[in-house]
Amino acid sequence: MAARYLIVGNGAAGLAAAEAIRRGDPSGEVTIVTEEPHAFYSRPGLAYYLTGVIPEKQLFSRPESEYRQLRIGRIVAHVDSVDRAGHAVLLHDGRRLPYDRLLLATGARAVRPDIPGINLQGVVTLDNLDDARRILALARRARRAVIVGGGITAVELAEGLAAQRVETHYLLRRDRYWGNVLDPEESALVEEQLAEQGIRLQRQAEVTRLHGRGTRIAAAELASGQMLECQIFAVAIGIRPRLRLARTAGLTTDRGIIVDDRLRTSDPDIFAAGDAAEVLDPESGARHLDSLWWAAIEAGSIAGQNMAGGSVRQHRPAPFNVTSLGGLTTTILGCVGEAAGEEDLLAIARGDSEVWRQASDGLAVECTEARNRLRLMLAEHTIAGAVVLGDQTLSRPLQALIRQRVDITPIRPHLLSEPTQAGEVLLEFWKEWSAARAAQS
Repeated sequence: MAARYLIVGNGAAGLAAAEAIRRGDPSGEVTIVTEEPHAFYSRPGLAYYLTGVIPEKQLFSRPESEYRQLRIGRIVAHVDSVDRAGHAVLLHDGRRLPYDRLLLATGARAVRPDIPGINLQGVVTLDNLDDARRILALARRARRAVIVGGGITAVELAEGLAAQRVETHYLLRRDRYWGNVLDPEESALVEEQLAEQGIRLQRQAEVTRLHGRGTRIAAAELASGQMLECQIFAVAIGIRPRLRLARTAGLTTDRGIIVDDRLRTSDPDIFAAGDAAEVLDPESGARHLDSLWWAAIEAGSIAGQNMAGGSVRQHRPAPFNVTSLGGLTTTILGCVGEAAGEEDLLAIARGDSEVWRQASDGLAVECTEARNRLRLMLAEHTIAGAVVLGDQTLSRPLQALIRQRVDITPIRPHLLSEPTQAGEVLLEFWKEWSAARAAQS
């Protein structure tokens, strides 16, 4: 009898797992259950959809025909519960789907602040495609929008609404943007870029209440007493893993679904991957949450291979993301955390990693030129982390050097003594290292 594989979630981790299962078990029965009616689409692409850079159709990279080709079934339904003893998933319409191996790739949901008026119409988050469509529909008749939060998603919302010609106010609870990942100079560069797009930044501003006109948002009230009229109130204060199914099934959870280095949960027949999973770093012994697209794909693929009988361990290299902040292409790698607290985010944001918030014990090397900035966090023998804003020539070399934990002892003194030449020194070192590595293989 063919093995039955069931996947809850059609995001990056879910689809990657389905494809890996199909490679490992050509005859198995693979089914994805999802609440979203859409085929697979790019969650990171929603930012470009909001700004009008790409049309909606460009978000979709897996047509329905590809599901059929790979013989992956897709059911649009809400999952009520998991019957672990009976090896089945129960759907909201009463259907019962049996499984031999189950993957929970349930993702994460945007957190909303606990303030009066938060459920008014016009209060939005950016979790999925339907949210993006809703924001664009609201923007067509809105005069003003207020954004609260931090990280990448807050900037995506601010830039998207400004691009739709909505007067956009971005409120920061403290004095600068993303203060526990970026340093003051990096925050200032991003803030300048946002201001040039017409986005109005207001610091030391905290919303305490939302006021409505009927059922619709009409104004945001600040702790200072200021009233900001608005027709859209956008929230990006972080995300939290969707844990309902795991908890009601009795699986071990903490902030996320606890998994081992093969992505197995406390039930050997149930796996978890993506934003919902709290993964183990074998070296430090700590568990982390990530919301990174590439990491979800990698974890989903490993989970799928293991569901199909493999024994693949997840090795966690330094987390990274290449994104756009205020129009500045930005790479964030490894441990780059700042001592400053972060009050705009209650949890990690999308495109984010908890690891970034860890401060390095080493020394910082900084170099700024016009709108380009490089910050390196040097450990004793390696580069612990880096932030690259603007010119991305060093993005790929740094990804390799940091993720491979390359010994940079030969160039460390030069980096510290001549920070303005750090880029040239790193580039040359990376070329030599790459050539030596290629010669050995």
